[in-house]
Amino acid sequence: MKRILIVGLFALVLAGCATAPPQEPRGLTFPTPAEETLRQAVGLLVEQGYIIRHADLALGRAEGALARWPEYRVQLHVVAEGEQASRLLISAQRGGQPLPPHLLDPWLVALQVRMGVAP
Repeated sequence: MKRILIVGLFALVLAGCATAPPQEPRGLTFPTPAEETLRQAVGLLVEQGYIIRHADLALGRAEGALARWPEYRVQLHVVAEGEQASRLLISAQRGGQPLPPHLLDPWLVALQVRMGVAP
């Protein structure tokens, strides 16, 4: 009985270590259609050396990975806000741990510059 309890506790500890905290996305609204926003965002990732693992214009989603240590993973989600505006949500991980959302602000500014909509 004692052995079963120890094995059970060990399994719980391992399961707790494998659970990553949820990612908090950072968002910004762009004065462009959702498809254009996603295309420009994916283009910026490619310019920065990210490998695009998945991209779907119809769903407004893309995922990229930067293959250097520690690995960076970025997830994009674009939602239409009318016909001529869209909201981009971005979240990222470094080494399997979520990046704080404020660290994504420079990337969002670079996207604004790329799209010619920087303030």
